[in-house]
Order: sequence, then C-alpha cells, then structure tokens
Amino acid sequence: MASLTKKIVNGKPYYYLRECQRVGGKPKIVWTLYLGSVERMVERLMCPDPKEIDICEFGASAACFDVAAALDVAAIIDRHVPKRSSDSLSVGSYLLLAALNRCVAPCSKARLGAWYASSFVRRLIPASPSQLTSQRFWDNMNRVDEAQLRAIERELSHNAVSRFGLDLRCLLFDATNFFTFVDSFNPAPKLPQRGHSKEGRDNLRIVGLALLVTSDGDVPLFHHTYPGNQPDSVTFQSVADELALRCRDLAGGVSDITLVFDKGNNSAENLASAGRGPFHFVGSLVPTQHPELLAVPRRKMRRLDPETLPAVWSYRTRKKVFGCERTILCTFNQPLFDAQQKTLRREIAKRNEKLEALRLSLVRQRAHPTPNQPTLASTRKNVESILKGRHMKTLFSAEVIVATDGLPALRWEFHQRAWETLRQTLLGKTILFTDRDDWTDEQIVLAYRAQYHVEGAFRCMKDPRFLTFRPMFHWTDQKLRVHAFYCVLALMIVSLLRRKLAHAGICLSPVDMLRRLTDIRQIALVYPAPPAAKTPFVRSKLSRTDDVQNKIIDALGLIRHLDAQAV
Repeated sequence: MASLTKKIVNGKPYYYLRECQRVGGKPKIVWTLYLGSVERMVERLMCPDPKEIDICEFGASAACFDVAAALDVAAIIDRHVPKRSSDSLSVGSYLLLAALNRCVAPCSKARLGAWYASSFVRRLIPASPSQLTSQRFWDNMNRVDEAQLRAIERELSHNAVSRFGLDLRCLLFDATNFFTFVDSFNPAPKLPQRGHSKEGRDNLRIVGLALLVTSDGDVPLFHHTYPGNQPDSVTFQSVADELALRCRDLAGGVSDITLVFDKGNNSAENLASAGRGPFHFVGSLVPTQHPELLAVPRRKMRRLDPETLPAVWSYRTRKKVFGCERTILCTFNQPLFDAQQKTLRREIAKRNEKLEALRLSLVRQRAHPTPNQPTLASTRKNVESILKGRHMKTLFSAEVIVATDGLPALRWEFHQRAWETLRQTLLGKTILFTDRDDWTDEQIVLAYRAQYHVEGAFRCMKDPRFLTFRPMFHWTDQKLRVHAFYCVLALMIVSLLRRKLAHAGICLSPVDMLRRLTDIRQIALVYPAPPAAKTPFVRSKLSRTDDVQNKIIDALGLIRHLDAQAV
C-alpha cells in the first residue's frame, strides 16, 4: 500500500508518495512519486481539470529532429551561411525546418507555418509566426549559392559516415527527373527543360536529379541537380570529378569502393573517369549490342549459388569494351525470363487482336462503302501505331496494299521463328561488366542488384505522402537547387533513422516507419498557473500506441522529449 512521506530539504517540507514491499525478505521501496510542497499539492487538488488540451504530431518530428541533431545540420549550414541579426532565425534553422517538413508532412512554404503550429517541431525549434511566412523562407533560401550547398553537403555526408558508421564498400549512382509547373514560356530558369519525363508528364518541364546512395541503409551522400533534357551519360561525366573527390574524402584514402551504375551512364569518357577515381565499378551493357554473348547457350553457363542467387546462371569471359578489356558476365535469370515472356505474350495477343480487327474493318468497308473511307496513308499510320513497342516490329510483319477496288487492304503475320530466337537469346539475360577481376560471379551479380537501393530512394522522393520532391513551388534555378538540397537532406535523415531502427531489430519500409511515427501524438494537459507561479503546469502524455510503436519509442528514446514545457 502506498504511503505519504515527508522530507525536509533546505529547511522546507516536501512530500512523496511511495510504496514499500518486501523483496527477498527485506523491505524495499518499489516506486516513488514526487508531490512537492504542501502549497503545490493544494494547487493540484483545487484545480483538477486542465485549462486546455493540446494535441500535436510527436513521433516523426522528434525522431527526425534527433537524427538531424546528430548530423549537426543547423550548425553546419550556419557556418557556411551566417545569419544576419541576433533576433532572427538562422538560415540553418529555416532549411532544417524545410527538411523536417519534407520528412513528415510535405507542403508549400505558404502552408509551412500552419504545419509548424500543429507539430512537435515548435517545441524543438522555437519561432514566431512572423518568422515562418513564405517570404521569409524564400529570403533565406536566396542566401545559399551552389558552392555553399556543395560544401554543406560534403560536411553532412562526412558526419553521416563517421557518426553512423556507414559501410562505403558499395555505392550506387543513378539519375531520375521530376516534373515541374514552371511556365513553358519563362526563359529565365535553365534547369527546367522539356525532355523524357520518367513520370509520363512530357507536356511539362522537368528537372533532373542524380544521387549517390550507400547500399548500407540507402543513405544519399551526394546529389546533383541538372537540366531535364540532359542525357544520363552526360550527367555522369559532369559530376565524375566531384564524385571522385567525395568518395576519396569519405573513405579516408581507402580505395576498396565499388561504384554501381546502369547502362544509361556508359561512355568511353565516363569509364575513363571511373578508372581515374578512387573506386572500382560494376555496370551493364546494352544486350543487343553484343549478339555473340546473347548467343551463348544455357549449357555453357554455370549455375550460381542457389542460396543467395536462386535460378541464376552466368557465363564469364573477357572482352574489350569502351577502349579497355574488362571482365564480362552474361547472366540468365529464370524469374526474369518468365516475367518478360509473360509480358511479351500479353503484348503479342493485343497486337493480334488489333491487327485482325483492323483487317476485318477494312473488309467491311469494301463491302459497305461509307462517305469516310480509309485511305492508304491513314491505314499505314494505324498499323504503325499498333506495332509500337519493343520487339513488335521484329515479331510482326504487316503490309498495307491497294486492292482492286482502290481501297486499302491489310496482310499481316506473326513470325514464330523470330519469337523463338528472342526467347533463346535475349529474354532473361543481362550483360554485366566490371574491373573487379578478383570478384566471383556471385559478388558481381549481387553488387549490380544492389541498384534497388538507389531506385528505392527515388521511389521515396516520388511518394506524395512523405519525402516528396514535387511539386516544386519555385521558378528560379537557385531556389530549385536549394529545394533539391533539403529534399535530399530529408531523405538522408529518414534513411539514417530507418537504418537505426533496423539495427534495433525493427525493420520497416520508409513509408511504414513514418506512418507509424506520425501516428504517435503528444497530448499536453495545460493547467492554469497558480498564484505564486509564472507559468502554467503542463502534463504530457502520449496517445495510445501499439506494440511496434512502443518498440520504436524505446529504441529511439523518444520519451525524454515529453519533458518539453513550451506549448
């Protein structure tokens, strides 16, 4: 049973509620609750109901802020871009707020103040409403130039590697693009350009983004923003020197780094740059450019380790590519073969149906003429549209002729032999090349497959719920670069947070992790200030949490943030 205990401290009485039990045959205090002075106990008893209840998002804001604090984000930015006056928020605070917003609830700068007011971030980074207007954000963004962004990212990457112990043996490089709503007739910005949108928005101007990501935790260590109409190979060449410098700095002189990239970055210049850098490489070749390798039969291939690479075979050789002799690996993947074959069979069936429907339509037109008869040109254009798609022109032949009545007629056929050749040579195969002559086939294939880390990073940045890169509410190159910086910074924070949880045995996807964290809310009960006190009494509790959320709270030590008193 609990009992009330009085203690005299500095001549004043203070009271505690405690419970004593026998443990091992001896009396022991099992728990204690501090109640305070007599006056404080009376104040609590006389005012049992809170004046107000404040509820705010807690979990994701507190967890992401802790990672940002470990990276020393605000201090690094402020070292490179000092603030102008003592009564204003620093540039580091503004960009940190923007990055945390991208982590938790991405919105425009005009709405960022409202998000701040409903988030636990307001207790971690104090700011007034007048400091959080969109104009103040833009003014501070405008102070950061491209050189400063590179220097800031270099320090942040160094902290991420040194303080979180990232493994740099395998790094992934790739590029993507994001559509914008920059006016097509605005000639000022050079980054947004018309090009092939990977999100299918070719009607909009796009901005390119290249990332260097670790296979250990999907953590971005380098980014580059470039014009949307620039090819990937040109992008790689333009950043090769900076990549080499970044890798050399992060690895501390260690040269056992393997850079993995896809065939879009291939060129003689890029491979020469990779050879001069402090890293090895694994890449892929365009299969159709090497028919002799595609012709290698399965019986000459070696089955790889079924534990790590089930249903994968490889044929190893040497060949001169891009001016140097390299180790070549032609691989066959049975699940990939099955998926490609299934996809092509579906596309073949669609073309069969459409071509036959077009042929029958032309027959009906000749039998029952109408005022709008098809022409030879329109029919050929229709056939061209039907046979769009990879391999379709190889698998089908179609001829549009003029019949005796002057109307077009269609003759077509499917080439079964071409289909069999395609199945035996191309489907399921990938051609890899590397300068890691000392690696086994399994190591080369696993390194190339690690590309899913950078592809996963891009998927996160295109998710509309968290970490989203778009839409970009900016229209100058300088602000677009700053926008890209804090979006990549947000990705770094979330990736490091996810990696930390994984090491604690809590394995979640970035979206699932952030969803569970944002569902953890702080409920603050605010009691009126007693006559002798200047500030109100605040008691904080967390909302109801499930088992996974409880494990996350314990692993990250988030409960300590509940002591914050600012409301």
